[in-house]
Amino acid sequence: MFVLIGIAIVIIGVIGGFLLEGGPILVLMQWVEFLIIGGAGIGSMLVSTPLPVLKQMLVTLPRLLKGVRVGKQQYVELLKTMFELFSIAQRDGLINIEQHIENPEKSPVFSKNAFLLQNHHALHYFTDTMKLLLGGGVPPHDLEALLDADLDSHHAETANPPMLIQKLGDALPGLGIVAAVLGIVLTMQAIDGPPEEVGKKVAAALVGTFLGVLMSYGFVQPVATNLEIMAQYDARYLECIKAGVVAYAKGNSPIVVVEFARRSIYSQDRPSFTEVEKAVREARSTPNA
Repeated sequence: MFVLIGIAIVIIGVIGGFLLEGGPILVLMQWVEFLIIGGAGIGSMLVSTPLPVLKQMLVTLPRLLKGVRVGKQQYVELLKTMFELFSIAQRDGLINIEQHIENPEKSPVFSKNAFLLQNHHALHYFTDTMKLLLGGGVPPHDLEALLDADLDSHHAETANPPMLIQKLGDALPGLGIVAAVLGIVLTMQAIDGPPEEVGKKVAAALVGTFLGVLMSYGFVQPVATNLEIMAQYDARYLECIKAGVVAYAKGNSPIVVVEFARRSIYSQDRPSFTEVEKAVREARSTPNA
């Protein structure tokens, strides 16, 4: 939502200022310039982007428009899931969580956490690690190194879409110049025409430069920055899972495990101790915890 609001503010600010200065709005409607810049931009992205990364980018962009990101409520649910799962392991033995991690969609513990179930990477990050603990023989420091390796891979993978969009944003001013140069070429062919006609052609050519710069700094590069920040929030969710699993592997009780995980959350999204305590009490009152 805020992305759409920001786009609207950019358009109103630029076009509104142009109109207040007495500028004719129709002179900016140079559809051929849009075609040149947009076509060259999309084509260059297709040249530089492998198909898997392009698919990943197309999946990520709708999340940006919807404003979906990990927040406090998602973390409370995650901490509650951890507490329930590790309480079962502490009370009934680690082997008794196998049914939960093998089929999390059917688990009475995981089924309460819709966000985690929909976040397939985070779900597998959690359950696959617990499967490894079920096998036994993994020291906590090796387990932490394994989780860090997974996180590094995730960071590298999610960095590709914002990087590519950033590169497109860097290229747009240059593509705007290309459109402007083509316009000047046409202008020079009509240099002996009426001054009004020459002036219109020069104005149309300059619109190309204007569009390239505006699209770059007003839209594309801010989108790349937003995607980068969103990837950081997603990674922090995984860091929270890692903190909890490692704390459990070191022999801590479920309540201490939850506190380790809570402290790894960004302060703006971190639930308070009281909020977590309330969630834990709710988990204790359920039959499966």
